[in-house]
Amino acid sequence: MVDINFGRARPGALLDLTAVDGIDSWELVDAGRTVRIGAGVCFTRIIDELAGPCPALAQAARTVGSPQIRNRGTVAGNLATASPAGDSHPVLLASWARVEAESVRGLRLIDIDDFFVGPKCSALERDELIRAVRVLAATGPQQFAKVGPRNAMVIATTSFALNLDMTGRRAGTGIGSAGPTPLRARGAEQMLEEALADRWDAPRGVGESVAQEFGALVAEAAAPIDDVRGSAAYRRHALAVLGRRCLSWALADLDGAGAA
Repeated sequence: MVDINFGRARPGALLDLTAVDGIDSWELVDAGRTVRIGAGVCFTRIIDELAGPCPALAQAARTVGSPQIRNRGTVAGNLATASPAGDSHPVLLASWARVEAESVRGLRLIDIDDFFVGPKCSALERDELIRAVRVLAATGPQQFAKVGPRNAMVIATTSFALNLDMTGRRAGTGIGSAGPTPLRARGAEQMLEEALADRWDAPRGVGESVAQEFGALVAEAAAPIDDVRGSAAYRRHALAVLGRRCLSWALADLDGAGAA
């Protein structure tokens, strides 16, 4: 729609997918461990219906556009454009999501780490459509944070997601709008998993120094550029802050759950 509005492109045909069975529904699969979200499930429904099993995805959905856009826009639409600034992309990376791609040749699952291949380019073949997205249900705290020139109706200057998988004892991260594709901060994940190695059951005692190092490693993983929304230096600084804050919030959630 952006390209159409600016006169850059106009499709020769439109394809109505609303009759595809199950495209506008979600379900729990894999004995409740995975949330399968149909390609037609809009952001408003994610906010209203999936804040429990997918809290970070619901947080990211709240930052998308306006109410009208959230009523029509979808995670699959984010994925199809494959923009580095897509609001749901950091959460999908942090949640080890898989994309269901379907064509007349059948269905295949694409790991989210293999999905983004370049700026606005994905691993989808020309005859494939996204049928659904599979996201691991939360087993611990999740956080998403976004920085933009204003608080609403804005493309992210940068964004970050964190997922603490208490069952798998692993940390997932995702960085948006700070590279040619959405990125994972692998060094930050490894450092945090080592810091929590003997503390997953009782995470108290993880100090401010861990949060500071985590934020620095998140910023180090980015590959930002200067553009109209912000400089590369600002993006790195913002990611360090977002990484530190998301980890602090997540650990506070864990402490609160333990106290309860």
